[in-house]
Order: sequence, then structure tokens, then C-alpha cells
Amino acid sequence: MSNEPAAASPVKPRSDLRLRVLSALVMAVIVLFATFLGGPVYRLFAAALALLVFHEWSAMKPTLPRDNRLLAWGALVAALVPLVLGMPDWVVLIAIALASLLAGLHALGSNAGLWNAFGIAYAALPALAIAALRGDTMNGLIIVLYLYAVVWATDIVAYFVGRALGGPKLAPSISPGKTWSGAAGGTVGACAAGVGLLMVMGVSGAALIFAALLALALSVVSQAGDLFESALKRRNGMKDSGSLIPGHGGVMDRVDGLVAAALLLYAAFALASMAGTLPAGLLAL
Repeated sequence: MSNEPAAASPVKPRSDLRLRVLSALVMAVIVLFATFLGGPVYRLFAAALALLVFHEWSAMKPTLPRDNRLLAWGALVAALVPLVLGMPDWVVLIAIALASLLAGLHALGSNAGLWNAFGIAYAALPALAIAALRGDTMNGLIIVLYLYAVVWATDIVAYFVGRALGGPKLAPSISPGKTWSGAAGGTVGACAAGVGLLMVMGVSGAALIFAALLALALSVVSQAGDLFESALKRRNGMKDSGSLIPGHGGVMDRVDGLVAAALLLYAAFALASMAGTLPAGLLAL
């Protein structure tokens, strides 16, 4: 999401802002409802999100061979089955890797390239991340709500700070609307939102310092994910990844930051778990 409108663009009408806010509220209700339910419902939600992301990813290259597109779709659906069934993470990871490998090998015999192979990983790995982080526990619920708070605050605060302060562009060749002031404001907002949520949830002490540092890293990575998706769209001559969400564009436009941040948070927990110990801050989460 741009944190400042492009200089040449007129100010958005108030009705457009209302549409964006209304769409955001509807999306938030759906996401939070599935998150609070957890279990199979949330795993289905994660899988559905992956399918929508891949739909928009593949739509960026409409001229790819039909057989490669169909094979990639079949491989992705097959890879998401163990996720929906709640099988161990390593099983889902192997399924995603095999699905991407199958799409990549098939592309070797055509002019499809590795676009769909990368798209499977881009869509499915974050779905695994958010499903695994949520799990079926109260701690999982707190972790995912913390992730949402950080990513959503990054987007919202960056947008309004960028509009208010303006200033030098963050990456003008990729996304002309983004500013350094907006990026900094989004990061500060993310830290405040993440720490504030955990305080409400009863977390206190040194864990809050860890949570603030983690929120800072997640916010930076979230904004990098946003820029990555903007670069993809620019390279393929698209303004939005789709038109499913009124006032916002496509699903990828709304989850580009979440994709990157979820992967980082999941990797942090996975690596700490593999090391046989979790830092006190992670345990508090």
C-alpha cells in the first residue's frame, strides 16, 4: 500500500476513502473471525488465501502455456491438502517443494519459465507460516494477532504519515507514492501496535522490549514485501494485482506485507525450536 499518493495524482475523493475503509473493515472481520476460530477453519482460510494469491500471480502472465498453468494449479492444490488436514509442517514443506519442482521441471520443456514454480512457493509458504503460527492454542492466537497488529499498523500509519509529511521518495522507480517519512512512521506505529497488543494480553517486562525489536524487523520486512510486489506489478505493466477488493485492488495488494512478515516470524520460531531452546521473549509470546 502506498504511504503517499503520487505527486501527479489528484487527492482521492472522500467517497473513495470511505470505500477503502469499509472494505478494510469487512476484510478485518472475516480475517479475525477465522483467526479466533483457529483449527480447521483457519487452515482452510490460509489455503483459500494461497489459492487467491496464486490466481493473481498467474494472471500476471496470461500468455503462459495452458498446460503449465493447469499443472501448476493441480500441484498447488495437492500441496495444500496436507496443510488443510493439519499434517506436520515438514510434510507440508515437502509437498510445497515437490509442487514447485514439478511445475519447474514441466516448464523446462516449454517457454513457460519458472514463473508458476515461484508462484507456488510465494502463495503456499506464507499460508503454511500463518497456519503453523496460529495452531490451536491461545499462544498461537496471540502470536498471529501480534503479527496482524504489526503489519496492519505498518500499512495504516505509513499511509497517513506519508500523506501528512511527504518528503523524499523511498523507491521512486518501483512505487512513486512511498516516502521515507511514511516508512519510518509505519515502523514506529508497528512497534507501538505490537507492544500495545501484548500488554493488553498480559505480557510484561523484558518480553515487551523483545517484542518491540521483533516488530521493528517485521515492519521493515513487511515494507520490503510491499515493494517486491510493486516491482512485480510494474514489471508486468499492472497497477493492481486484481480487482477483488473494492478500493484496494487484489488480494496480493493487501497481503504483500503479510507474506514477508509471516515468513520471517515463522522462521524465527522454527530456528529457535530447532536449536532446542526459545528466547525468553519468544516464550512470552
